[in-house]
Amino acid sequence: MTAAGRKRILRFGAYEADPATGELRKSGMRVRLQDQPFAVLMILLERPGELVTREELRQKLWPADTFVDFDHGLNTVINKLREALGDSATSPRFIETLARRGYRFLGTVQTVENGGAPQVAEAASTAARLEDAAPSDGVTVLTQPEEVPAVSRKYVRVLFALLQVMYLVFYLVALARLPHVEALLRHLLGHAFWPETLLVVTAVAGVPIRLYLLAGAAFDIRNLSAKFHRLLPAVFVLDELWALAPFLLLPQIGIGLALAATAALIYAPFSQRTLLLMGDRSAPAAE
Repeated sequence: MTAAGRKRILRFGAYEADPATGELRKSGMRVRLQDQPFAVLMILLERPGELVTREELRQKLWPADTFVDFDHGLNTVINKLREALGDSATSPRFIETLARRGYRFLGTVQTVENGGAPQVAEAASTAARLEDAAPSDGVTVLTQPEEVPAVSRKYVRVLFALLQVMYLVFYLVALARLPHVEALLRHLLGHAFWPETLLVVTAVAGVPIRLYLLAGAAFDIRNLSAKFHRLLPAVFVLDELWALAPFLLLPQIGIGLALAATAALIYAPFSQRTLLLMGDRSAPAAE
């Protein structure tokens, strides 16, 4: 086969990009991606680990005589590319933003040609080195985006919203029945003042957080998973504390059921994160 007849494919993760046809595929299925986002992807794939400046992208995407709001236009292109890849600006797997300078592709890129062996180009960024240094069995503390299945965003939003409603019910019922809760806490823990204070403070702080996340799920705001990732430290502390909420019903449900419910609630912050990752995986529309 002649060099002119060879077909070159760029592989990264579960994706394949075909420069000749302008097609992006994920696990063999075509992903809808417009021309400009695909052009940016190709530029980044050709130079993994290197800074591609915003000015370079402007020159390649828009001719000198084109009148366009460059900053807004480029940001829109990058956002569309990230959506197609299920990527996030706050916790990127593929496209890293270097503030006010440009972008860099993370990870490993394989160039495959018909009749030739794959050539591997590795990103020189710290994130890529950490990814390559991960255990060969892929086991990490937190679930990674590529490890979860794609689930319809509609179902993800409903389940995520129901979890927020559950916690809102916890907070509001505890505050509404505060005298009863205080009496129960004194019975269980003595006359210590700090458990009552902790309950009130965390419930009051948790209400606006849950309302924000509930609104985000209801209105399907963009990058909800990235926003949740930023809130995760606070949400984790709240959820682990309120995993003890079943013990407030100890006289009604008994110690066994309270322990079982608490064990299930301990995993709740991780399940919320995993749900959003599943929704992100379904973001690219496949033909």
